[in-house]
Amino acid sequence: MFDTVCSLPLSSDLFTQAIHPNEPVVSVGLASGHVQTFRLPAEDTDSQDDSASSSSANGKGHIDTMWRTRRHKGSCRSLGFGVDGQTLYSAGTDGLVKIAKSETGQVENKIVIPLDKKGAIDAPTIIHALSPQTLLLATDSSALHLFDLRIPYSKVSAKPEQSHHPHDDYISSLTPLPASDTSTSGFSKQWVTTGGTTLAVTDLRRGVLVRSEDQEEELISSAYIGGLPSSGTSRGEKVLVGGSNGVVTLWEKGAWDDQDERIYVERSNDGGESIETLSVAPDELGYGKLVAAGLANGMVKLVRIGQNKVISEVQHDETEGVVGLGFDVEGRMVSGGGQIVKVWHEAAATGGAEDDMGGKHMLDSDDSDDSDDSDRENKPSARDRKKQKKAKGKDRGQHVMAFHDMD
Repeated sequence: MFDTVCSLPLSSDLFTQAIHPNEPVVSVGLASGHVQTFRLPAEDTDSQDDSASSSSANGKGHIDTMWRTRRHKGSCRSLGFGVDGQTLYSAGTDGLVKIAKSETGQVENKIVIPLDKKGAIDAPTIIHALSPQTLLLATDSSALHLFDLRIPYSKVSAKPEQSHHPHDDYISSLTPLPASDTSTSGFSKQWVTTGGTTLAVTDLRRGVLVRSEDQEEELISSAYIGGLPSSGTSRGEKVLVGGSNGVVTLWEKGAWDDQDERIYVERSNDGGESIETLSVAPDELGYGKLVAAGLANGMVKLVRIGQNKVISEVQHDETEGVVGLGFDVEGRMVSGGGQIVKVWHEAAATGGAEDDMGGKHMLDSDDSDDSDDSDRENKPSARDRKKQKKAKGKDRGQHVMAFHDMD
């Protein structure tokens, strides 16, 4: 179903990735604190040779690094583009949120993340721009902060407009729900989070609305899917939740007490592989309702919703888990984990994945660091190491070309 377009080696372990909403641009946040933004090769739609593949599909495209910098003095835990793609938000274990121009990486503002109850830095887990006015930030302490982006922060400090604790454990995923038909802004005002063994729904105006029953397994990832057949009490809108035992559960929108369906994505004798990330494939690909699930064992499994079964799979890495997954504006799947990002193109009818090994793509390096950031590498914390899914006894470098001047 998907063949590899290209592979991008990274200088440090990947913690997070963000895909631009309007352009073929991807940003990555690394354990070293670096943030790198690169442009994917564009599709060649003007080729006059019917036998020729597009420049990206045949592996001859060129990945351009737009900018790269040491953004945080600890790991960069989370990234997110603004709704129009002009702004990139990053959050790090240094306790800072940095707001930068996505085109240049120039920092325009900074926000200090509120300390936890013990007065220590509360490391971020998720950052998400809900609208041009509202930024959501989730943390290790289970805090969910809402910042009003209309307030001009002239100093490195900010007080959240709201703070909630929808879970007892750190918030592992956040999925906005579509705006209602009566919305005047067109932007979401409700979102689903997972944390520990529960799912919760929070409203911009009313706070935490509901928290599910204990699911007796850790809930890790989530995604919204609409346009499903509606019948009876079903509205055709569901939230998919990936768990630690290889199962995706389906939750009917508006019925949040408990799950109503289960899909076994990865079965094994010891309980299955954790589903680290979920992403819904664009309808334009023509596959119907399809969801990509990134697993802790490095596999990406494609799940057909409706049939509720795995129909295909690809391998991101043999040793590292998939921590980032999504589709760019041209419908290509982007997976990230370990020290590599891979871009996947819809497979040609003749089949056969393109060889994505060394030398196919050149990478421009731009190491213009922020003036207030040091060049010192920081070792990840215990929670960081857990989230990175370190390789055990295997050399990840054998799968990508060497690249020595990233730093």
